[in-house]
Amino acid sequence: MAERIVFVTGSLAEPRVKRVAEDVANEAIEPIVASVGVKVAALMTTDIVERRLKLPERADRVIMPGRFRGDLERLSDHFGTRFERGPDEIADLPEYLGQGSKKPVDLSQHNMTIFAEIVDATALSVDAIVERSRKLRADGADVIDLGCLPDSPFPHLEDAIRALQADGAKVSVDSFNAEELSRATRAGANYLLSLSEKTISIADEGPAIPILVSAGAADAASLDRAIDMMIAKGKPYYADPILDPIHYGFAASVVRYADLRQRRPDVPILMGIGNLTELTDADTTGINAILMGLCSELDITAVLAVQVSPHCRTAVKEFDRARREYFAAKQANALPQGFGQGLMALRDRKGFASSPDEITVLASQIRDQNYRIEVAEDGVHIYNRNGHHVSDDPFELYKHIDTRADAGHAFYLGVETARAEIAYRLGKRYAQDEPLEFGIVAETKGSADDAHLLQFKDAGSTLKKDKP
Repeated sequence: MAERIVFVTGSLAEPRVKRVAEDVANEAIEPIVASVGVKVAALMTTDIVERRLKLPERADRVIMPGRFRGDLERLSDHFGTRFERGPDEIADLPEYLGQGSKKPVDLSQHNMTIFAEIVDATALSVDAIVERSRKLRADGADVIDLGCLPDSPFPHLEDAIRALQADGAKVSVDSFNAEELSRATRAGANYLLSLSEKTISIADEGPAIPILVSAGAADAASLDRAIDMMIAKGKPYYADPILDPIHYGFAASVVRYADLRQRRPDVPILMGIGNLTELTDADTTGINAILMGLCSELDITAVLAVQVSPHCRTAVKEFDRARREYFAAKQANALPQGFGQGLMALRDRKGFASSPDEITVLASQIRDQNYRIEVAEDGVHIYNRNGHHVSDDPFELYKHIDTRADAGHAFYLGVETARAEIAYRLGKRYAQDEPLEFGIVAETKGSADDAHLLQFKDAGSTLKKDKP
């Protein structure tokens, strides 16, 4: 027997909800639309729903609008059936019901270690290193890599290692200086970047796990010899064929990673991503998505990330999200699509929740003076009982807005139309009174993803009271 699901709505949105209900109906779902009689469902109170809602017989569950702020548990108890909060936008109901997309997935699992480098560690105090480490670990780093600069003494190297480990961090030391690497492993560092066949004896001086590189540029035979030496010692290691920057051997370096994995299926591999993220003028979310794809296909289980350039300031956080989404996708034997939108910073897969025609129909029914703002493929829409106007420029909308009596409201509408313009330009989802979502790179509070189906969602800016 099909699940009987009741969609509760207001009179303004009822026609659109009915169209969606027709689309989602199938042998498993019997949708029923129930209007409570108010115009805007999001403004319903718990009392109004209890008084006015008439549930059909054998209702299996009731889906309220995403912006409804009433007490769902109280309604569930009152009607004797489950009430839950649905998506903010009517257009997202099919996806919410599992049609055309995957159900929510577990992103708590991954199989990758993230090394995050503090490139200027030699110039920082021990306390500053620990503070930087805490921020990187909060973003998802598993190992804190202390970068050693050429011709820059590091007298507090041992103190830094001990302080980081006392703070709960694992530590790697990255240096071209064999003496510094030797000091690091004898001080108890967890990893060394990097040893070659010429310096591999340092691996015997302490517990640190070495990351192996070739003694000469792009010398696969040299890297193989270093790997064989560590295998003979019976000690753990990572191998790094080195990812080169674009126009300086990038394509060939990708081939090296693939070749190493093909020749040696069981070798643990690390990839340093900084040569691509730091040295390319492009948003790092897309770069990291591609690099994580290489890592996933080639079973590369460690990356070294750096956050030196300002445009790379969320590289660690991005890779942390990428490793979780791609792991879930690989476990499901699926494309990395529909496993979260953490790396969708600039655009959304479904940018516009309503069509221009749908907004026009809704605007024609408005009988009050409150301004509604929506975004569609033709621009920013603003409407109330006095008119409906569309433009891709908020300044063109200004002349149609009457806010002379309320400076605060004028400011609010300025903020909202600016948000709407950004959403329109980028193709992002806009919802009035809600912050724009920029994925993992600029997380915002109060998003629908953060609201449990049976809990209140944070109030939007128009509902918040001024602080005393």
